[in-house]
Amino acid sequence: MKETRLLMGMPVTLEVIDASATETALNSVFAYFEYIDRKFSTYKDDSEISLLNKRQITPEQASEALQTILALAEQTKQATNGYFDVTHNGLCDPSGLVKGWAIYNAAELLRQQGFENFYVEAGGDIQAAGKNAQGENWRVGIRNPFNPNEIVKVLSISDCGVATSGTYVRGQHIYNPQNAGQLITEIVSLTVIGPDIYEADRFATAAFAMGREGIRFIERLAGFEGYLIDRHGLATFTSGFRRYTYDAIS
Repeated sequence: MKETRLLMGMPVTLEVIDASATETALNSVFAYFEYIDRKFSTYKDDSEISLLNKRQITPEQASEALQTILALAEQTKQATNGYFDVTHNGLCDPSGLVKGWAIYNAAELLRQQGFENFYVEAGGDIQAAGKNAQGENWRVGIRNPFNPNEIVKVLSISDCGVATSGTYVRGQHIYNPQNAGQLITEIVSLTVIGPDIYEADRFATAAFAMGREGIRFIERLAGFEGYLIDRHGLATFTSGFRRYTYDAIS
């Protein structure tokens, strides 16, 4: 079964290969994304994150989910030497962490229901498990940031996550916390493969904020690979990246 719905301001796609898949199972996962949007959307005045930013609640009064996100954000800030920071101009925006965390949790919901072969995608970030309908690894394309209709690399993945950070779709929405006034223009796309989508997403965001140094940061992270495209269209990738490319496996 495969279905796409527009949630959290982006297309969310679920595909479950297992014969036991049901519409009810998919609905439970889509309902979870709706819950995440109601809680963490910075565009909804009554979301919990908006209430926090308006000082109508304190972090101590926040739900367990929001307290978890705030703790994970601080942990990520420490792990990236401050290049990941959800606080900007006095407001908290954990979007760079929430999406990957939500995708990971959605995949866990499917696993808890006994499914083994599926993928969950939200806005281009993916958690894949098991095999696709052909009994092969899932294939994930890396888009050309200068021509979104073109795929520059095809990945072959299973039981891991893939996240891409960039400015070619949403513009300059990622900033360097250590120099917030400076636009990031030297790179346009950075894709990270990690053990799961939560890890891949948070480190993709932080690495992009580092500019060219970001791909070297990913190289030093055990269990992660990356693919960077700069403003001239030149690609730089980590030493183990090729083993995930479809042409290297087929």
